[in-house]
Amino acid sequence: MVIPAAGQGTRFLPATKSMPKEMLPVLDRPVIQYVVEEAIASGADDITIITGRGKRAVEDHFDHNPDLGPANDLPALKDLERLVEGATLHFVRQRAPRGLADAIGCAARHVGNEPFGVLLGDTINLCDPPLLRQLREHQERLGGDASVIAVETVPPEKVSDYGIVTGPEVSPGVVAVEDLVEKPSPGEVESRLGITGAYYLTPGIFSAIRDTAPGRNGEVQLTDALHRLMGTERIYAVTFRGTRYDIGDRFLWLRTNIEFALKSPDLGPRLRLWLREVMR
Repeated sequence: MVIPAAGQGTRFLPATKSMPKEMLPVLDRPVIQYVVEEAIASGADDITIITGRGKRAVEDHFDHNPDLGPANDLPALKDLERLVEGATLHFVRQRAPRGLADAIGCAARHVGNEPFGVLLGDTINLCDPPLLRQLREHQERLGGDASVIAVETVPPEKVSDYGIVTGPEVSPGVVAVEDLVEKPSPGEVESRLGITGAYYLTPGIFSAIRDTAPGRNGEVQLTDALHRLMGTERIYAVTFRGTRYDIGDRFLWLRTNIEFALKSPDLGPRLRLWLREVMR
């Protein structure tokens, strides 16, 4: 299981000047903790988190802190301790910001020759069953030798913000990928199936990443690597049951916090009351 968490978070500056964007809180815990919770709920017991310069706080968050003294007995920290005990966490540094594909490639030696899941460190998926388990089950039903990527139908005006897949639907919610286009121009593709950032990949992706030239801004795009992989292996795109919360910009982060707060038993009633007052 691989969690890329090496992005620079420039959309949140100056908040992320010295704090990783993956440590931005959603209610009472950072985004990266939700992602690790999701990974473990999906059955992952060995997790590699790809970090970068200025990301030490991510590693520290999952470590025990004896300086907190009695505060370590607080229920929230006890829950975090139990979470960390549920899996072995490894931290690998991406030495330069060379893109998502390069970050995943940093885990090649650790992953070895087995299929593996990928969840982004700044996206929360609330799914039942967990999203990664859904992808793994699809991969097994499809023969176990194909990569599977999660997609969702995006609004027409958002197509140019996503990697878009095209291909025939071979069963309900399952598309045999024939092409992938990174952030297409308006009208360039008819498909509206956007890649959401969750994957169950074969180890063949590592050689595809090594053979993929850097693109815009000197970054190795995962969409380009998947396109290369498609020349030798099958790739399927699947829709999923659940809700994805993207924390990619300030508005999306704020909206996620509000939605989670409204669902909170202790915060929800107070927030609704306050919203009714300010909306008068």
